[in-house]
Amino acid sequence: MSAPRLAVFDMDGTLLDSVPDLAACSRELLEICHLPPLTDADVRTMIGNGVPTLVQRVLNAGREKQKAITAQPYMLPFTESEAVQKFMELYTPRATCLSRLFPGTQQALEQLKDAGWLLAVCTNKPEVAARRILDNFGLTSLFAAIGGGDSFAAHKPDPAHLLGTIKQAGGEVARSVMIGDMPPDYGAATGAGVKFVFAAWGYGSSALAAQADGQAASMAEIPSALHALLPA
Repeated sequence: MSAPRLAVFDMDGTLLDSVPDLAACSRELLEICHLPPLTDADVRTMIGNGVPTLVQRVLNAGREKQKAITAQPYMLPFTESEAVQKFMELYTPRATCLSRLFPGTQQALEQLKDAGWLLAVCTNKPEVAARRILDNFGLTSLFAAIGGGDSFAAHKPDPAHLLGTIKQAGGEVARSVMIGDMPPDYGAATGAGVKFVFAAWGYGSSALAAQADGQAASMAEIPSALHALLPA
């Protein structure tokens, strides 16, 4: 018998519209640093490569705004690693205060499970935060593996992150599909030799669709898109 098919989902911009909470915590961090705030739209463009990169981008943007106002150099009150820790202290307890699953997410996941698919998450978000989010939405039991950005020695776009998640889920590369909205998702999939479906409702550029093996306009379309790529 063939190995079960495995659908591996990115989280931010694919399963979860996380911008509202990420942006709110970014503004709290900037306020602590006495830097000007950023809009939700600003923060949306900074998501996709993990928390350290997000924090670095947020602080850099805040410093640029401050420099434009005062024309004076600015020194952070703590190191960037301490800033990342502070951000996670702000974010982890409130990760689902404003964030919501994209429409049709739970139904699509349950439809795939009923059709015999294994499910996994491969996200650059820290594993503790990812698990807390899935717990809060009652989705954890649907997933065979949750590969966070700190679960393995590497994270997306490094294919080792996706390959580790596939192995943890009990899947096989040839029977797996990665669903995501950003270049790190595509990079991990192509590097691992895994088919890639572009989540057109997410935060990424539509240009990525041309490189994908398939695409879907909404979570409701994901089951049919995956069945087209990997028939039973």
